[in-house]
Amino acid sequence: VQLQASGGGLVQAGGSLRLSCAASGSSLDYQLIAWFRQAPGKEREGVSCISRGTGTTYFTDSVRGRFTISRDGAKNTVYLQMNRLKPEDTAVYFCAARAVRVPGRTCLNSMHFVNWGQGTQVTVSS
Repeated sequence: VQLQASGGGLVQAGGSLRLSCAASGSSLDYQLIAWFRQAPGKEREGVSCISRGTGTTYFTDSVRGRFTISRDGAKNTVYLQMNRLKPEDTAVYFCAARAVRVPGRTCLNSMHFVNWGQGTQVTVSS
């Protein structure tokens, strides 16, 4: 599967952005899609993940209530809607996919993913 992330940009604190992750290839290759982010000098962090089949979602604590994740099966695209953005949300955001789901919140662990899209920069100014 190939993943194409887009939608990043520069936004003021309190603003919103919607990231898109378009997947190509067989749908069997991406039953689980996740968003990660990496800020300069920091480790890659799991942000959110969604099961393509059940729609089950998980979020890291720092974004819960502000971010939502959704999927459009017809477009083979997963969206990350980011609201009430904060400067600490500034990072390069990556989407990743795997063929088989993993239990619960472990989907936020990057070690489970080998298929990665290129990153998209999100910058939140204060």
